[in-house]
Amino acid sequence: MANKFIVSPAPHVQSAQSTARIMRDVVIALIPALIVSTVVFGANVLWITALSVFCCMLFEYLIQRFLCEGANTLPNFSAVVTGVLLAFNLPASIPWWIVVIGAFVAIAVAKMTFGGLGKNPFNPALVGRVFLLIAYPVQMTSFPMPANGSFDALSGATALAAVKHKLAAADAVGVQDLLLGNMPGSLGEVAAAALLLGFVYLLWRKVITWHIPVTILATMAVFAFVVALSRGDEGAMLWQFPLFHVLAGGALLGAIFMATDYSTSPMTVKGGVIFAVGIGVITMCIRLWGAYPEGMSFAILVMNAVVPLINKYVKPKRFGLK
Repeated sequence: MANKFIVSPAPHVQSAQSTARIMRDVVIALIPALIVSTVVFGANVLWITALSVFCCMLFEYLIQRFLCEGANTLPNFSAVVTGVLLAFNLPASIPWWIVVIGAFVAIAVAKMTFGGLGKNPFNPALVGRVFLLIAYPVQMTSFPMPANGSFDALSGATALAAVKHKLAAADAVGVQDLLLGNMPGSLGEVAAAALLLGFVYLLWRKVITWHIPVTILATMAVFAFVVALSRGDEGAMLWQFPLFHVLAGGALLGAIFMATDYSTSPMTVKGGVIFAVGIGVITMCIRLWGAYPEGMSFAILVMNAVVPLINKYVKPKRFGLK
């Protein structure tokens, strides 16, 4: 009688989660920010996002159809997530052909070159964004003013750029405007409240855990507080400066939706904390002393490269060992 007991490799725990379900939840979590961005910058936001998603899906399909073997991965929604995140890293005035180039770099270079979903060492949307920033710096740093913007001092510059170049003080940018998006910026960085709402949704759906996002933001806040203290800031500026850096720019978008990418973040909680601290420190160093006003994208990509090293030395305890 044949043995009907078949032992397969771990893991043996089954879950209702699937790649498609996780990716759909990420898209749903991004919808509030998309709505706010559309209200702030107009219908062109929807055009840019739709074009980015379409191009990402098209390039992934063509590469799989003609260059790679294997099942079609479009139904898992990963290309849709990459397209939305890429669009969220672009200004509303970006020319359409730059969006197409960014989508090609994100999918063809950063994702499919390494074998597709789960094998890419770097976040595809961020690779596309950084490539465009280096190749087309003028277009990538030209931000339209929002319809209801209240900061004349910004003159089309993002809040981070205005503070970095002494066009405005951090305390001149109100918390309400940072939360609601009344200032220039990329599509996905103008409404902190909408991103936080998406964060709550992802936690509720158990798509991500709080460790990486909270550690990144806490590291940035502590770093900014120490800098403000060392330069002699007093009173309200001691908390306004850290709060500004947490809410402004791509801090929330990067911490919540990009640093938590399964493929490019550490496997363990302890490794994730180390990963997040590195992102927070590098981001603040670039923001305060680097050539660019924003450093989140560069910080995440640098720490993506460190993930294999973190996974090698920070491992979970083997079952049965003391």
